[in-house]
Amino acid sequence: MTSATHAAAPVLELRGICKQFPGVKALNEASLRLFPGEVHTLMGQNGAGKSTLIKVLTGVYAPDRGSIVMEGRAIRPQSTQDAQSLGISTVYQEVNLCPNLSVAENIFIGRYPRRFGMVDWRAMRAQATALLERLEVRIDVSKPLAAYPLAIQQMVAISRALNISARVLILDEPTSSLDEAEVQLLFRVLSSLREQGMAILFVTHFLDQTYAISDRITVMRNGEREGEYAVAELSRLALVNKMVGAPEEAPQAGDALQEARPQGEVLLQARGLGRKGALAPMDLDIRAGEMLGLCGLLGSGRTELARLLFGADRADSGSIRIGERAHPFSTPRDAIAEGIGFCSEDRKHEGAILELSVRENVIL
Repeated sequence: MTSATHAAAPVLELRGICKQFPGVKALNEASLRLFPGEVHTLMGQNGAGKSTLIKVLTGVYAPDRGSIVMEGRAIRPQSTQDAQSLGISTVYQEVNLCPNLSVAENIFIGRYPRRFGMVDWRAMRAQATALLERLEVRIDVSKPLAAYPLAIQQMVAISRALNISARVLILDEPTSSLDEAEVQLLFRVLSSLREQGMAILFVTHFLDQTYAISDRITVMRNGEREGEYAVAELSRLALVNKMVGAPEEAPQAGDALQEARPQGEVLLQARGLGRKGALAPMDLDIRAGEMLGLCGLLGSGRTELARLLFGADRADSGSIRIGERAHPFSTPRDAIAEGIGFCSEDRKHEGAILELSVRENVIL
């Protein structure tokens, strides 16, 4: 396995980490090195062991075997709070803060500045404002966190990491629900933190983002570290091949898609389907017995198309047919009546009603 070289010593290193659950070996001699002043991206397919490795690093899981070394000293985080006290902070895809509290309160939870034994609200707001301004974010920190979009909430979570003097910042799928402008804001912040010497672990599935922000890549496969690479050493094709374990052979020009089985009848047909500002008119056929994949970057129109097909958004142009019948779905109820289901990417707010039981959600 190839390893990228580096002159400085790592600020954090995981060595030979093993973790097993009943019937599943999640991590097998996994390792990871994080260097100061670098963005290090952790890549791998679902089930490769990325999340388990992060949970070991942040004290959620105790490793069965292996060691964690931070700045030359062996550590063993017992909880996320313990990891934070050691200077390891994590920002998750779904921000793990308190939406009903103010921005300032979220930044200082458990560490409120005090004066004469009382919370010094004025000092807290001033310090919160200063922390956010370091990230080029200027907002009213007295407003509830829920008043701001997800991208700003992530900036608040990063500000909290700065407040606890984190030396290692872990971002677990932070861009999954961000639009392009919000991603660029996040990347500007990460670039600034990198220049300040912070070690950043970035977990993502997006290749374009990996190559836009990363200095180094660690690839995981089947619970093991496949290799560590400087981003300039690894082409996108080679990265994908290492993730899936495929031979490093470039595809030949003119390779044709081989039909694995006969095509079924067209069950759903869309013609010229579009929505102004969201999706240019397009055609689509979905056949019986077929799994049709939609690929594209954030903002390319994948989600917008799915919402139009389900009637969650109103189309400005085009038509939808089920079999031989035209069905201009105006509401999700119409689509459900025709046997169409929809699993939203925003599971918490659109995919389920969290106040109801599992049974009630299933029969809703």
